[in-house]
Amino acid sequence: MRRTISLGVALGDSFGVHPGAWRMPHADPGAYTDVGVQVRAAQAAERGGVDFAFLPDRVFLRDDLSAGPPIFSMEPLMVLTAVARETERIGLVPSASTSFTEPYALARQLRALDVISQGRAGWNAVPSYEPEAFANHGRPMPPREGKYERLHETVQIVQALWGSWEREAGDPDPVSGTFADMSRIRPIDLHGRHVGSRGPLQIPPSRQGQPVVFMPAAGGPSIQAAGMYAGAVIGMPNTIEDGRAQRDMVRRSAIAAGRAPEEILFFAFIGFGLGATHESALERRRTLEDRTDPRPRLAQLSAMLGVRIEPTAADRPLPAEQLERAAAHPRAARARQALALAHEGFSPRDILAHGVLDPNPGLVGTPGAAAHMMQEWFEAGAVDGFVLVIDDLHDGVDVFAGQVSPILRERGLLRADDGPTTLRGRLGLPEQLGLDPRIRGAES
Repeated sequence: MRRTISLGVALGDSFGVHPGAWRMPHADPGAYTDVGVQVRAAQAAERGGVDFAFLPDRVFLRDDLSAGPPIFSMEPLMVLTAVARETERIGLVPSASTSFTEPYALARQLRALDVISQGRAGWNAVPSYEPEAFANHGRPMPPREGKYERLHETVQIVQALWGSWEREAGDPDPVSGTFADMSRIRPIDLHGRHVGSRGPLQIPPSRQGQPVVFMPAAGGPSIQAAGMYAGAVIGMPNTIEDGRAQRDMVRRSAIAAGRAPEEILFFAFIGFGLGATHESALERRRTLEDRTDPRPRLAQLSAMLGVRIEPTAADRPLPAEQLERAAAHPRAARARQALALAHEGFSPRDILAHGVLDPNPGLVGTPGAAAHMMQEWFEAGAVDGFVLVIDDLHDGVDVFAGQVSPILRERGLLRADDGPTTLRGRLGLPEQLGLDPRIRGAES
């Protein structure tokens, strides 16, 4: 049976990741706290065969609110609980830091989301690293090894708590008068250097057993932890070669932990600006660019090309003397694309409209071009799936669901809508209840 692409969508805010999205005529500037926006986007993604909605988080305010709305303002678990009640199939993956919340509270909250959603929950388990986050929780910044020690302890205790109520405890039986078999609901009594819990949890397993653990691909300790616990890893490769290398590293980490490599799916963020034609896609992006302050955007483009671009020159192609001096910045992912567009005679404003400042791989173009790019990455073994990053949430998810998903389905690359409804089932991952016995007692 041919493998298919797994898909997620990032729903971190109510406008989209492009800085001009909140100023578009169709946008309600006050909607950054309206969870109905995420509900509608998740419903559209569900129609398009997307497997899960992913909510990143930031537990501090560093944003300049004079220029735009805060990033990730609402609490992910609460938002996705609202989404759960208005959807049927799409998975729900909130980010929750292992650095602050006690394992019992995490286990209970995530199990509740899993039960409410009929087995559609995941957990993006990440340690916090920002000084502002620790200051908000009244804690000093620990050393890096301390953060990962706590992550290992927290994940192991959370999973043990999920397994503390076994399926064999049974269903309530009013005839016999037995509500549950207490020999199958037992304390865990796990305690480490940083956290601990007695247990058991007071909520029974969901249809999928327990939430799917997601983790980022963020270096050595993160990859080691992912190999031990994760069912899915989200990386940030810029090229197919980067993706292959990161995916191979994750799979080797699984093998080192005693697991099969196919037990971990590797996802890459990807972003599109779509239109019926290439020109209409560019025009849509030009409109978004027109809603931003051009000065910082042009400063970024100047740094990518190594020449100074003044706002007064934004609508004219770069002059010959600048083109001769221009060079692609070696550490800017899309600098070569920007330089090529400059040599083709595009103005700085039009170069920006091609998405060269987008933080993730992707393109501004047609649904067919987007589907081709995804197919190329997938068939090259660079990814098992993608997490879609939406430039303008007003229409971005709907366009992908209505125009890209049908192309992927036609090519046999996207599962039909009649598949499993649990997140584990949709991702093709085995059921799990409790801590994986292959890593029990592992070094943290």
